[in-house]
Amino acid sequence: MTAPLIASETGLAQQGGAGEAARRPARRRTRLTWLGSRLGFYLFVTWVAITLNFFIPRLMPGDPAQAVIQAMTQRNGQMPPPETVHSIQLLFGNPDKPLFSQYVGYLGQLVHGDLGLSISQYPVPVIDLVRAALPWTLLLVGASTVIAFVIGVGLGIVVGWRPGRRFDTVVTPLSTVIGVVPYFWVALLAVWVFAVKLGWAPVSGGYSVDTVPGLNVPFLAGALRYGLLPVATIVFSSFGGWVFGQRNMMVTTLSEDYVLLARAKGLPGWKVMLVYAARNAMLPSITNFALAIGGLVGGALLTEIVFSYPGMGFLLFDAVSKRDYPTMQAVFLLITLTVLLANFVADSVYVLLDPRTRESR
Repeated sequence: MTAPLIASETGLAQQGGAGEAARRPARRRTRLTWLGSRLGFYLFVTWVAITLNFFIPRLMPGDPAQAVIQAMTQRNGQMPPPETVHSIQLLFGNPDKPLFSQYVGYLGQLVHGDLGLSISQYPVPVIDLVRAALPWTLLLVGASTVIAFVIGVGLGIVVGWRPGRRFDTVVTPLSTVIGVVPYFWVALLAVWVFAVKLGWAPVSGGYSVDTVPGLNVPFLAGALRYGLLPVATIVFSSFGGWVFGQRNMMVTTLSEDYVLLARAKGLPGWKVMLVYAARNAMLPSITNFALAIGGLVGGALLTEIVFSYPGMGFLLFDAVSKRDYPTMQAVFLLITLTVLLANFVADSVYVLLDPRTRESR
């Protein structure tokens, strides 16, 4: 009786191992299928965004070519020659060419990285304006987003570890109030107090005009000095949301079985808080951080306007005020593509970390 029983158990174990080995490729195929479907969806949305980016400015009242001609007339005091007018019309959309042909040509320009010429700074290519503004925005919004995330999530972990205590009753309502304060109001107040009254920071700009732009110490030190107040403004206005979200996730995670088991085993409190509770409670915050990174290209529009900071937000504001359609299109397109890319990365990371997010097949 014993030998057949052992053989039977061995056979079941082998069958179980074979079944598990067979399920692994199936799970891998499920992941790849899910990611493939999501990639197809994002490619479709990208095409829709590019199409809307082409048609919406052309449905707006006004004519980009006419705006350039009027600007040249005001600047020179006379109407440009007819051949110049015809060249500008061809450049910003041939009126004799069908709209679909213009759309196909626009797609061809995008494939070659051609974003057109700026109207307000004609004949400067839009790609040059973007290259000049993008590093400033990455520095400003990137640094402020990372700092706000670290401060907010760290404070949310500490507050959520012991909910209901005095520290929690003070920090949570305060962070909620701070989180709803508008950026521009904080920026204006910061300029008035720290720049105008105290003179601790420059009033506007991104660097000192006395320095030569480039990788040199005076320029980098000046850029850091000019960027401290805008970064502090964004961090102050945005870290409250991270605190509130992380605190609520910590409170929810503390009731999970694995946290209760860690406490019952007598593990140190700091280890339970960081390794068991915070590690799992941070997943939604990491996703939100990826989505926040997607908004980097757009810049902090109002903050950059208040400080006259030479980033993408200020570039977009200047393009809208001067009806610079090619620059507007380029900035909107970059913002859309960056947000879509960040969403796809967040979806991909989540489907690899949490199988529950995958659709059943």
